[in-house]
Amino acid sequence: MKKSLLALAVLGAFAGAAQAQSSVTIYGIVDTGVVYQSKVATPTGGTGSKFSLNSGVIQGSRIGFKGTEDLGGGLSAVFNLEAGFSNDTGALDDSKTSNTLFRRKSVVGLAGNFGSVLLGRQTDFADTISSYTSVQDFGGWTGAAGHNLDRLEGTRTNNSISYTTANLNGFTGNLMYGFGETAGQTSAGQAFGVGGKYDNGPLGLGINYYQSKAGSTPADASLLAATGTNQFTNGTNNGSTAQKVLNVAASYQFGPARVYGNWSRVKQDLNTQANLTAAGVGSLATISNRTLAASNKADIYEIGTAYSLSPSLKLLAAVDHTRAQFDGVSGKAKLTQVSLGTDYWLSKRTDLYAFLAYSKATDLNNPGVADSSGTDGNQGAVAVGIRHKF
Repeated sequence: MKKSLLALAVLGAFAGAAQAQSSVTIYGIVDTGVVYQSKVATPTGGTGSKFSLNSGVIQGSRIGFKGTEDLGGGLSAVFNLEAGFSNDTGALDDSKTSNTLFRRKSVVGLAGNFGSVLLGRQTDFADTISSYTSVQDFGGWTGAAGHNLDRLEGTRTNNSISYTTANLNGFTGNLMYGFGETAGQTSAGQAFGVGGKYDNGPLGLGINYYQSKAGSTPADASLLAATGTNQFTNGTNNGSTAQKVLNVAASYQFGPARVYGNWSRVKQDLNTQANLTAAGVGSLATISNRTLAASNKADIYEIGTAYSLSPSLKLLAAVDHTRAQFDGVSGKAKLTQVSLGTDYWLSKRTDLYAFLAYSKATDLNNPGVADSSGTDGNQGAVAVGIRHKF
């Protein structure tokens, strides 16, 4: 009897040690809100008001699994799988990548005192420095005004490997490379990025550069059209630079107020009228075709603030301004969005929010907050919602 009890005690000790050395966490976000937008494009070619129940107003609804195993000597194996879904319908959120379960993230790698190395589908460092921008508070509410284009909303790179340094006296750096996976043509479809951030008390600074090239299987997921195929269907463009993005961001905490500003430049040299026509985009002489995604150069500016009235209540404001150029179109198209909001935390995991937005486009298809107007001009939007994290 004593031997049996001793054996059970030893087995229990080993099981406890094994459990302490590895762990798996299930987490997620469910975010949904009632959204009103004026002047949304109608099927008959006009515009009208629209009420909708939208998933992911601030952050995309998701469920994820992440884990770590202690390998000894300060080295750990890590993984992270994250699937997005639309909780208003229950459908898988795979609008740009058909039948992709872990669309948001799918990585495995090693971490230690040197930093971390991750392999798989992942965001570049622009997603990390977005914490210095309106993305931290408004999330997707300011995405269509420019953050979807400049990658601050968290665009993924397929077939990629990244290295992120450990925190070096406030500085963290990152390198990323995406494989194009095209036999005999290494440059086709490849992508790479380099970025860094510096945190020192209330000050936060960030910079990131990302470049991708066209190919039959582009590493840059933003080059995938809604059909899941390469946006640039002309095979002669394979290996040519499709997108170059530079982000510079700064944030400072003045007591209860966080103030921030950022600038991004996006160049898409392959967005010529000929290439866009081959990809199914109509004439850029028509305003409805002048989307930010079809521009060949854009500058995106932002200033904003988040003021804490109390530990649970924030007041939010941001102004986003974008200037874009299109192939064969003279002058610069303009888009300005003013966003106001309040965010109230009922607990550490659940908050209620209310947002307002007014956007005005000149010589550009107004993308709206969630739905395009199909024309230039102004649009207003209101959202009231709830977000729960688990």
